[in-house]
Amino acid sequence: MNKYKYILGALAIGGMFTSCSDPLDAPNKSAMSEDVIFSTEVLADAAVMGLHQSFGETNSYRGRYITYFGTNNDAEIFNNYGGASDPATDKEASLAVYTAAVDNSYMNTDNNAWAKLYEGIERANKAIESMKVYGKIDDETNTNMRQLYGELLTLRGMIYFDLVKAWGDVPYRFEPVTGETVYIPKSDRTIVLKKVLDDLLEAEDYLGWPNENKYTVSVERVSKSFAKGLRARIALFLAGYSQWPTAEGDHNSSELRYNLSDASERQEMYQIARDECVSIINAGVNTLPSSFETNFRALCEENVTAGNESIFEIPFSAGRGRVCWTYGIKTKVNNWTKLASGGKVGPTPTLWYDYDPGDARRNITCIPYQWDENTTKVISGLSGGGWSFGKLRYEWMKRIVTSTNDDGINWQVMRYADIYMMAAEAENQLTGPSNAAQYIRPVMNRAYGSAKANTLISAASSQSAFQLLIEDERKFEFAGEALRKVDLMRWGKLSSKLAETKQKMIDLANRTGEYADYPQKVYYNDGLDAESTDADGFTIYGLEKGQTDDEGKAAYANNSRIFHLSGDATSDNDKKVNAYINNLYLNDPNSHMFWPIWRTFCQGTLLVNDYGYGE
Repeated sequence: MNKYKYILGALAIGGMFTSCSDPLDAPNKSAMSEDVIFSTEVLADAAVMGLHQSFGETNSYRGRYITYFGTNNDAEIFNNYGGASDPATDKEASLAVYTAAVDNSYMNTDNNAWAKLYEGIERANKAIESMKVYGKIDDETNTNMRQLYGELLTLRGMIYFDLVKAWGDVPYRFEPVTGETVYIPKSDRTIVLKKVLDDLLEAEDYLGWPNENKYTVSVERVSKSFAKGLRARIALFLAGYSQWPTAEGDHNSSELRYNLSDASERQEMYQIARDECVSIINAGVNTLPSSFETNFRALCEENVTAGNESIFEIPFSAGRGRVCWTYGIKTKVNNWTKLASGGKVGPTPTLWYDYDPGDARRNITCIPYQWDENTTKVISGLSGGGWSFGKLRYEWMKRIVTSTNDDGINWQVMRYADIYMMAAEAENQLTGPSNAAQYIRPVMNRAYGSAKANTLISAASSQSAFQLLIEDERKFEFAGEALRKVDLMRWGKLSSKLAETKQKMIDLANRTGEYADYPQKVYYNDGLDAESTDADGFTIYGLEKGQTDDEGKAAYANNSRIFHLSGDATSDNDKKVNAYINNLYLNDPNSHMFWPIWRTFCQGTLLVNDYGYGE
């Protein structure tokens, strides 16, 4: 076995700077020494872009991590169960339904997400080491080189957090690989993330606020806001729960427990999160627009100007990135011949009904139709799950999509609303709801209006009640943004919330319990007129409590089942709905919350899988 496969997925370290430089047409390592590369701004910038290159490759963030990590939970569900294939073993569905295997054919390759994330880490490690020597980063007037150094520290920290979220304990590797350190075992995730917290604190001294220097004018580059927000996000994770082996050497049993056993340490984490978020808010460098839709239209329009709600985005070129393809409305795009885009991950069928009908986020987030760009009509056929997320929409884009499954939309890693929400959560844990309310209020005012927001906040008068309010509001605010699974993990509620959601799906499909007063079908007319450019005005009847099938039949020409069992178990509709319910999860999520490390990275190394994966 190539000894570097363990680290870089068969990518030789010696070619690192060639890879980094090629996208920018900079000279490769054979032509330049490190002292030249890391004392020259444009070449040091190319090293930062080398990390972005790792993000955009097919099996990295682009086509694997973003597409499959984070689903399924009580807000987000994988929609493509592969037809007649078994979701328990399907190469895609098994990654969502908590049955991933060490030999998963989508992941068990030496150039896959694990390899690409560690490739990015190795590139960062080498660049960080060289910047310290040659970059003159201690010179406070050397603003741009200091910015680049801060970006490297922050991006490496982001990658490590993403590794921990998906795999739990991972190898601790913060220095370039040597012959003696090629093979190392996993490290305790808290040790890894505490090192990241220290790195991010250091990075804050080097980074500019949004629009403070020539790099931070774009949300495609790391700013001080992102480093602080990421530090807060990691601190909240460390203060919470995750799955752990029950004993050293026992690779089959596990338990859900606090990441930090010491309560005082957990309080320190809440203090970090609170302080970092409040410092961003007090800096006044980002804004929360009055309309919830504004941020997502800007994302689809590829407006990357810093200082608005978006804080950091992983950039994708026009021919890369499967973001709208995965999380957008199911859509027929002009240059495609079939309905093949959007809706790969959608809202759980119950999410729409969880929202307050007056919540401005509901109709943006949950979409029960499919959009045809050719005819500006809404396509029917709402069987099975029937829902798409609407935060990302092809009709909001300002250019034609040119790839079969890439749309070029950036992946929004963090937005300003999350800063407020994290500040509220941390403050509540530290001092209670009276002080925390000020931070959740701007987000809830935007969603409900101030009167309704005040009522909801006032009702959450205890620390425990306010925490429950935060948990609900984070679901309503961030559904479709791949934050929910980790939130439920760290709150210790992944299994309980999924079990609750599965029962709610059963009740919805049968129109029983809290769903008894909803019609069995939805009703609609043919679609929009030919001049329409957006489907927001399309009317669907039957999704509000108290509406009836009789009224729907009288007023609308068409109808369709949307997550409803007809009673004929042999019908295609009922098979799809039952499969949707059964496939929300196939193993206990609390004991399968992490993916296994894929077999190709374990063979011949010191890596061993826990959590019953058998290797």
